[in-house]
Amino acid sequence: MKYAIIGVVLIGVLTILSSIHTLQDNVSHMNSILNKIAKQVGVPGLDIDSELRALVAEGKKVQAVKKVRMVLGLSLLEAKEYVDSL
Repeated sequence: MKYAIIGVVLIGVLTILSSIHTLQDNVSHMNSILNKIAKQVGVPGLDIDSELRALVAEGKKVQAVKKVRMVLGLSLLEAKEYVDSL
């Protein structure tokens, strides 16, 4: 009985974690699409490039990638490529 309850709880937690991951992916994808649309229609964006360049110059590339992910909502790979392009 004890193991059955643990199993049910574990399955519930895994289901919730999977749902959270899916939602995070969806939000990231929507954010990426919105950024592309904003760029096409000329909506002024956030100018974080100078801050990112300063972080890279200080040897803080990981922090720069984290900042890009947080501000622009890009995936890890997309954020790394963005920072590398600077």
